[in-house]
Amino acid sequence: MAASLFGSLPLLFLFYISGIFLRAVAVDQTVKTFIFRVDAESKPSIFPTHYHWYTSEFAESSRILHVYDTVFHGFSASVTPSDAAALSKHPSVLAVFEDQRRELHTTRSPQFLGLRTQQGLWSESDYGSDVIIGLFDTGIWPERRSFSDEKLGPVPARWKGLCQTGARFGPTNCNRKIVGARFFSKGHEAAGRWEGPVTGINQTIEFMSPRDADGHGTHTASTAAGRYAFRASMEGYAPGIAKGVAPKARVAVYKVCWRNAGCFDSDILAAFDAAVNDGVDVISISIGGSDGVSSPYYLDPIAIGAYGAVSRGIFVSSSAGNEGPDGMSVTNVAPWLVTVGAGTIDRTFPAEVVLGNGKRIDGVSLYSGPPLKDTMFPLVYPGKSGVLSASLCMENSLDPNLVKGKIVICDRGNNPRVAKGLVVKKAGGVGMILANGAQAGEGLVGDAHLIAALSVGSDEGDAVKAYASSTSNPTATIDFKGTLLGIKPAPVVASFSGRGPNGLNPEILKPDLIAPGVNILAAWTDAVGPTGLDPDSRKTEFNILSGTSMACPHVSGAAALLKSAHPDWSPAAIRSAMMTTANIIDNKNLSMNDEATGKPSTPYDFGAGHLNLDQTMDPGLIYDITNNDYVNFLCAIGYRPKVIQVITRSPANCPAKKPLPENLNYPSIAALFSTSSKGPKSKTFIRTVTNVGEPNSVYQPKIESPKGVAVTVKPTQLAFTEAVKKQSFVVTVTADTSHLVLGDSGAVFGSLSWTDGKHVVRSPIVVTQFETF
Repeated sequence: MAASLFGSLPLLFLFYISGIFLRAVAVDQTVKTFIFRVDAESKPSIFPTHYHWYTSEFAESSRILHVYDTVFHGFSASVTPSDAAALSKHPSVLAVFEDQRRELHTTRSPQFLGLRTQQGLWSESDYGSDVIIGLFDTGIWPERRSFSDEKLGPVPARWKGLCQTGARFGPTNCNRKIVGARFFSKGHEAAGRWEGPVTGINQTIEFMSPRDADGHGTHTASTAAGRYAFRASMEGYAPGIAKGVAPKARVAVYKVCWRNAGCFDSDILAAFDAAVNDGVDVISISIGGSDGVSSPYYLDPIAIGAYGAVSRGIFVSSSAGNEGPDGMSVTNVAPWLVTVGAGTIDRTFPAEVVLGNGKRIDGVSLYSGPPLKDTMFPLVYPGKSGVLSASLCMENSLDPNLVKGKIVICDRGNNPRVAKGLVVKKAGGVGMILANGAQAGEGLVGDAHLIAALSVGSDEGDAVKAYASSTSNPTATIDFKGTLLGIKPAPVVASFSGRGPNGLNPEILKPDLIAPGVNILAAWTDAVGPTGLDPDSRKTEFNILSGTSMACPHVSGAAALLKSAHPDWSPAAIRSAMMTTANIIDNKNLSMNDEATGKPSTPYDFGAGHLNLDQTMDPGLIYDITNNDYVNFLCAIGYRPKVIQVITRSPANCPAKKPLPENLNYPSIAALFSTSSKGPKSKTFIRTVTNVGEPNSVYQPKIESPKGVAVTVKPTQLAFTEAVKKQSFVVTVTADTSHLVLGDSGAVFGSLSWTDGKHVVRSPIVVTQFETF
């Protein structure tokens, strides 16, 4: 068969193929996995499928990992860099990029979002019934009560997915709640096989199936769509009823991340392909780069896969990353992605350090072991020696003679917080005080420590260290106080939450909004204890975690509710409803604070504000965005048609007059002025709103201009009727750049709100300066 195929090909074509395969078996270079974007329309008709084409012309079948044909056209393969470079010159290859490893962005929260039983969005959406949420994560522990299918209707007829079986996961582990489950491991396995220091999947601690060995995936799935689970808690903390944001939504599991091994782009892209074909309505992906740096959209498989999903009407929610509070640390910034940062809720787990001088210092902890019973123990700070590893309580850094029988002060950073406690315990310590550094500030998250331990803020940590160094025999004890509700202020922007400005295109404000992401109770795996550490043998049905990973599924669940209530709304419409109704004040009716600094936060921290589902059901107006609008945006930022095709799958026709990126119909406005310009300068922004409220409505603008900036809008009234559902307006932002005084964040902020007396449709305005090169 192969001979007859080759016999019909031109001679030069044969030489090209032969050269590729000769290099494919060369051993002079390390084999790596690359992702190849191929022009699908270029396939010679002689090949019955793209797979036949790829294996005949590009790489041996044994080297091909995934073939992509839905959100992306092409394949991933394990080849040498020289092979990849040669293939990149093939006229049908549009782009080649190396497979990269990404990381996970690791009960009261539904009520905190404004959801109430039997009223509002929950009742009007039937709790998200029949909406299917695809979770890209570490899998699922299907036996948890959160995934019961009791009293759920049949699986939606449109569902085309499957229940992939494997280690400890059979067909009966799927049900009317978990409607499908798949796992993707080829990228991981190839990395472990070829790429030196990268390890593959450790099957002694992992399941080669959709079953969750890590816990993260079970947690995010139940946060988005967990059923009611009564008498829920984590070792007695956060007792009550656990439930997801969309309790009746269905869950489809796509295991792309593996315990202690991260998540590879080639597998993530394959999951996007599968999820779109399976028929999900929402995709939740709490994954991103671990360094807070965003790749260009055409080199970012999450951005590419998400575009393929969004262009087909699927809402994609992503986490903003945990590299805050540094500026420009937000990730997943493509404008078709919904980028979610993290805030606190009105619940905490207080603990207290009592020093020998009587001073009490507040902290937080989820420690559930034997209490210290007010016994005072010697206090020691190993970092006093000046040895960094000792100050951080790194593995094998502590001298047992120094710490045995004592409470040890450890600095936060470098190794996991709970691992520090284990290091102290192994060295004979009885407790730990985990002190934030200046960067983390006063931001605290609870941990289920294996030793009596708590976390304290930077200032409190300094006070404890000062006491320990100024007293000849310092002593301390730790008092654990359980669960405390009704905390004020809340929400507060979490110190770790990824911050703007958008590092790729600052004309698009990111993050879009924030949602609960600190100390969130949700279901957990039986494969590991609540700390995730190997020595932690505890079993718990629920665990409490923090991260933008936890915030993202709140928005995914909210999208399921809105999709159920408004099945005709586009992903952009759903995002607009969330953003324009988001809260910017806390439960003390004051501006939200930044946990890291204690100062008021800004749209660079929270985007449009904190998710507020009381209002999203009926936002009044929405800012919609079409696929063509996104293509014009890509043209505006200078992408060539072939580069755009890498993302959109079809060649782009950019307008003759280059559009402006800031005119993408986004529910926020970012005005960038050059530092080299002098005197008053103006920027204009065109926006179009669609009326989804009462047909005959009239909206008036309310402008809060940033300090030192003038903002005007024309027309000054938007009138809607049965026939007129869309209206456009122009916003003009004028600033004297030579006298513009920017705040600590490098910008000034304001807002534009349209109101008809019932609805308030609010968009943040950001004004900043940049240097031209």
